[in-house]
Amino acid sequence: MSYYIDVAHASLNKYGEELCGDSVQIIRKKDYVMAVLADGLGSGVKANILSTLTSRIVSKMLDMGSKLSDVVDTVAHTLPICSERNIAYSTFTVVSIEGDNVHIVEYDNPSVFYFKNGLPKKINKDLIVIGDKKIYESSFKLELNDTLVLVSDGVIHAGVGGILNLGWQWENVSQYLEKTIKVLDDSSDICYQLITTCKNLYRNKPGDDATAIVIKANESKKVTVMIGPPILKNMDEWVVKKLVKSEGLKVVCGGTAAKIVGRVLNKKVLTTTDYIDPDIPPIAKIDGIDLVTEGVLTLRRVVELFKDYIENNNVDLLKYSKKDGATKLFKILNYSTDINFLVGQAVNSAHQNPDFPTDLRIKIKIVEELIDLLYKLNKNIEVNYF
Repeated sequence: MSYYIDVAHASLNKYGEELCGDSVQIIRKKDYVMAVLADGLGSGVKANILSTLTSRIVSKMLDMGSKLSDVVDTVAHTLPICSERNIAYSTFTVVSIEGDNVHIVEYDNPSVFYFKNGLPKKINKDLIVIGDKKIYESSFKLELNDTLVLVSDGVIHAGVGGILNLGWQWENVSQYLEKTIKVLDDSSDICYQLITTCKNLYRNKPGDDATAIVIKANESKKVTVMIGPPILKNMDEWVVKKLVKSEGLKVVCGGTAAKIVGRVLNKKVLTTTDYIDPDIPPIAKIDGIDLVTEGVLTLRRVVELFKDYIENNNVDLLKYSKKDGATKLFKILNYSTDINFLVGQAVNSAHQNPDFPTDLRIKIKIVEELIDLLYKLNKNIEVNYF
């Protein structure tokens, strides 16, 4: 695969509900990605149970190579029966990508949106009847910059009875996505924009659970992150040159590391006050460096963000749209496919203060924890200690 499959998803809960009735499962392996979106009957706890069971059964069985007929049969016989309507019901959409081969399975969810070179493209589908269920299957070749968008019906119905009498409608969503894809490059940004618009159409009180998954074939994105100063001062110039000559984005974490980069490059380190967060130290700017942050506190927050991102299916939109240094670094690392860490092992005396929590004194531990989380997201990682 000569490109990276960039996947992002976000959800809105129905107004007044603590749990989302939609569920998302993402499976990522080398040269393989599967995304499953399930929409449970109704809303709240029961819908959440239905959709979660469906998404997990479907993703697990298909990933293990089970036949589609067996998957549908298992879902039908596993879901609990709704006591009010006497049916067990959950719709689902599956997109699996292996190499450049795309396979889509759709059952009663809105049709998948497909864009090639920024323009909508029709997907040819085959109808398969399994029991009393009509399933649509399609297969085609994926190319660079192709974009697929999966949505639950809460997206299509956004605004119904309010701003829009009949809801947003599939064609309107397609037109909106076409305009959005032309100006936004990353799946996370496209997904955030789509779900935010849904929320606005619902006037911040969603009448239904709304979920979107955006899948895009992007070029590989590289980033090099310098963390802390080297043990030996005579290595400063070598490390900075390695950073500057690296491909892709360049990030510096830590005040001492930033001073070293500024000194070696003979450039000023300017602390910014553009965005203030009482919990995260401000970022700085160095000409030629894409992001300059504080060290341990910022990295610790990045670890927390990745833990939350991996453990929870539903994205907290506000959390990932902040502009503090930790969120900026989280987004850079999340968008990147190849990450090279240049980790200095010099001890920062400030972090040896006994008043600091133990984990703040161990920079390497935090970095290693971050790397483990990135491995779970199938990032290509290289680490150099110096």
